[in-house]
Amino acid sequence: MKANLFGKNIVITGATSGIGLAAAIELARHGAFVIGVGRSQSRCLEAENEIRKVCPQAKVSFLIADLSSLSQVRELAGNIRQCIGESGKKYLDVLVNNAGTVSSWYVTTGDGFELQFAVNHLAPFLLTHELLPLLKAAPAGRVITVSSGSHYRTKINWNDIMMRKRYNCLMAYKRTKLCNVLFCTEFNRKTGTGQGIRAYAVDPGLVNTDIGLKGTTGIVRWFWKKRSRGGVEPAKAAASIIHLACESPERLPADVYWKDCKPQKPSQYSQSEEYAQKLWEISEKMCGIQIV
Repeated sequence: MKANLFGKNIVITGATSGIGLAAAIELARHGAFVIGVGRSQSRCLEAENEIRKVCPQAKVSFLIADLSSLSQVRELAGNIRQCIGESGKKYLDVLVNNAGTVSSWYVTTGDGFELQFAVNHLAPFLLTHELLPLLKAAPAGRVITVSSGSHYRTKINWNDIMMRKRYNCLMAYKRTKLCNVLFCTEFNRKTGTGQGIRAYAVDPGLVNTDIGLKGTTGIVRWFWKKRSRGGVEPAKAAASIIHLACESPERLPADVYWKDCKPQKPSQYSQSEEYAQKLWEISEKMCGIQIV
């Protein structure tokens, strides 16, 4: 660990298992106040207990939210603000947008959006907006969003961004991971370097987690299970998140895309200013906000 995390406030969505839990354990172990987010009270309690087994003195708190619901994302942001205020702080150092989902079938959320698009892209987009004042107030605020190498060789059909007409589970997932990189790219373009805040997209590589088993059936579930067996353990996949959360600003290159604790070149498509701005504007309308 390259930095002292005592006094740092870090929010991690999807922190009850996999990469999120691994990152939460490591960051709490080194003194950060970790606010984890999960979907169920029982899973949150289990995760908190697991963290405390590893580091009994950990400062950790869990909040419950269904990130497929925009209203619950807003409520979550309010609870995070309250949690940070009760800790005596007035800022958020790091937001880790880690939560993600996969669905074999086209599922519509209560807000009318495709499930993967809502959880994997709109939730991070809106949560970042809601917490932006706290992030800007930090000495070096950071937004870390978990993307994927699957964003390469992927494009967005702007006439059917959520694939309502011709849904394909894996393609829908890949497009949300592309959206993650486009979001971080545009965020950095809008905020610039003068505001002391920066966004990073993290490629964890192939990871042995059950994300692809929770909402899938048939051939998709079989493929994901077979493929994930060759993946690294969550603790190793979380290394880039921990590195970006801990490293001092002057030692971090400005690159937006990271893998194995090193900057990597993302897809050319994901760096298009036209496409990044277009996605941003569409996301603003969907969330009913003006962001930066």
